[in-house]
Amino acid sequence: MARPPLGDDREWHPISTAPFDRDLELAVINYHGTHALVFPCRRILGGWIKAETRERIEVQPSHWREWVKKI
Repeated sequence: MARPPLGDDREWHPISTAPFDRDLELAVINYHGTHALVFPCRRILGGWIKAETRERIEVQPSHWREWVKKI
């Protein structure tokens, strides 16, 4: 499995352990490599949504960590 994005010392967790009740930062793997999404997400039954808009997103993340608001 590809490694999650580097450049931050916060720990990444397997996506299978993602909680449903909080904002998360997701790592995804695509043809460009592994990278983190730039917006907070929330896990819902059957998928993921953007935390701020509640818009459903079609992603297959590999890892997650707590969202830290970017300044």
